[in-house]
Amino acid sequence: MLKGNFFRGLGYLGEGFRLIRQPGLRLFVIIPLVINILLFGLLFVFLGELFAGLVAVAMSWLPDWPWLQALDWLFWILYGAVIVLMLAYGFVIVANLIGSPFYGYLAELTEKHLTGQEVTTEDSWASIIKDIPRALWREVQKILYYLPRALGLLIIGLIPVVNLVAAVLWFLFNSWMMALQYVDYPADNHKVSFPALRRLLGDTRLSAFGFGLPVALAAMVPILNLFVVPAAVCGATAYWVRENGATRT
Repeated sequence: MLKGNFFRGLGYLGEGFRLIRQPGLRLFVIIPLVINILLFGLLFVFLGELFAGLVAVAMSWLPDWPWLQALDWLFWILYGAVIVLMLAYGFVIVANLIGSPFYGYLAELTEKHLTGQEVTTEDSWASIIKDIPRALWREVQKILYYLPRALGLLIIGLIPVVNLVAAVLWFLFNSWMMALQYVDYPADNHKVSFPALRRLLGDTRLSAFGFGLPVALAAMVPILNLFVVPAAVCGATAYWVRENGATRT
């Protein structure tokens, strides 16, 4: 039997958006946000230049008929759609790799804001720098968990008839992964291993899906996905404080 509360889980992302506006948390939202904006701006320009070259090559292969040469605008529409999708789906992974040390500390400050209790005794930029290798390793663990399961779903999507359920499975899996991705930050602050975190989220699976669902949807929306990452970290910390306590009562 599935445990937890799906509708309660839905509310955590909204709470996260409220929390990132708190004065004590804003700095650790702004720094990775600025880094991500600069990175994706450069990536967008690079991909634009690359695609412009590909369009020129593709058009050179076509017969020199005016109506065919005029089709280059279709290639640019395709470019826009592809770039938006690439940035949307790739944003979460790259943003988390870049911001993981900051997001761990953001989760710590959020938990202190919610509970009034210190999570650790270390409170400095030096502690953030010291935690970079561990934070990056946690991100690698999540990627290693994700890739074989994503590959399995991709194979399912290639099988006739069976592939009809692939889209639903992808959606559920992405929601689950978003919950794992962000609740991992407060869990890591409490030295909870990644396998133990999966078991904890399994104890409140409905709440986990409820939290992960709006995060997965928001991550697909350009511009909004720039802000959803820190909001999801704060929302996941609220999830940790309340749902983790619920599993022990």
